[in-house]
Amino acid sequence: MTTTATSPPPTATEDPVRLLIPGFLSSETCKELEFVHRSCGTAGYRPSVVSTSLPHLAATGCGHLLLPFVPIRERLRDAVESFFSCHFDLFVEFTGLVSWCKGASIGWHSDDNKPYLRQRAFTAVCYLNSHGKDYKGGILQFQDDEPSSVVPVAGDVVIYTADNRNVHCVDEVTEGERLTLTLWFTRGSAYDEDPKLLKFLSETSWSYKPADQNSYIPLPASDNMYWFSYDQSGFDIRCARVHILGFSFHASNDEKSNSASVAPTEDPIELLGKPLRLGRENDVFGKIFANSLHALQVVQFYYWKAPELAERRKHTTVGSETVCYHNIQVQQSCGTELPLPCNHGLAQTIFGSYGNAELEFTLEWDDFMLAAVMWENYSEELKRKLSTFLPYWLPSETIFVVDSSEITQVRGEGN
Repeated sequence: MTTTATSPPPTATEDPVRLLIPGFLSSETCKELEFVHRSCGTAGYRPSVVSTSLPHLAATGCGHLLLPFVPIRERLRDAVESFFSCHFDLFVEFTGLVSWCKGASIGWHSDDNKPYLRQRAFTAVCYLNSHGKDYKGGILQFQDDEPSSVVPVAGDVVIYTADNRNVHCVDEVTEGERLTLTLWFTRGSAYDEDPKLLKFLSETSWSYKPADQNSYIPLPASDNMYWFSYDQSGFDIRCARVHILGFSFHASNDEKSNSASVAPTEDPIELLGKPLRLGRENDVFGKIFANSLHALQVVQFYYWKAPELAERRKHTTVGSETVCYHNIQVQQSCGTELPLPCNHGLAQTIFGSYGNAELEFTLEWDDFMLAAVMWENYSEELKRKLSTFLPYWLPSETIFVVDSSEITQVRGEGN
């Protein structure tokens, strides 16, 4: 959850409308948010869009994954209040990860252009990947003032007023996937997203106990939320995300999936909510995952941490032999792949056709097993922190960065 320390944004002299802040987020922060989105996102609010909101994370057993957002939201609010010389408190109305995929675009509009959006005062868009490297198209254009266009670069942030002084559009994404973290700020406390989110978190995360080893296992939402429609066809986002990285879902037992795993009256998509395994080419990994989201999170975590895992492998190589981290059980697939309806060609076009050269490396199953253990440790630590922070957040109905010294002091007084 590292962020780059940057200088405070300059204060405008008169009637500012927008500001581009280069390098606001570190590369590692962008990668962490990318991991969250690619492992949790669902079909978005408009065609060719995938989104991940904080309430969705809480609803699917992933409330602990909102912690990377907390310091970013705080820094963004400070930047907006400083640059626009706000003489009033701002509240976060919405926080969400959004990917614009092939074919996505939006015409000229302001962000408060509907009666139900009038409460929006300011917008912050954080770019998590880069135009030209990760996708084509998707440039942000403004009708008036400077900068008149923003070419997205990972780590950069653009902040602007949500009214008609910032009528803007986004060019069509023609290849790849454009990833952003978007926040809207409001002056009205009635629209603050924190109280409702905290109520949800208190109901879903308050009962967490460190001894509960499965407390961080994700729980899939309804299957229709993962269906990505495109030009009279479509695919399940969970299937697509693992497929473009070279994986497939397999039955949790060794029997052939088409006879053993699917009841005659059962929708094959429902298998994604049940225990399953992961395969790659002719191999099937022995570990049984609780459901498809569990497996997907580990796959995405593996690719997020791939450089670190490769470095560990270098340091554990003795002569020509490589030290294995775990006793890995891998077997031949033998017809165990689940019969899931998914247009893989379309999924490759939408998610995997551009900017994925770095994913083309040989999978080491012992590295993958280590990634699964690292994911468990990462999730367990975030879950523990969430349990620690909730008592500080709930009384004020506000999510904020809790000072570690304050926690230490309270614990000391408790002793």
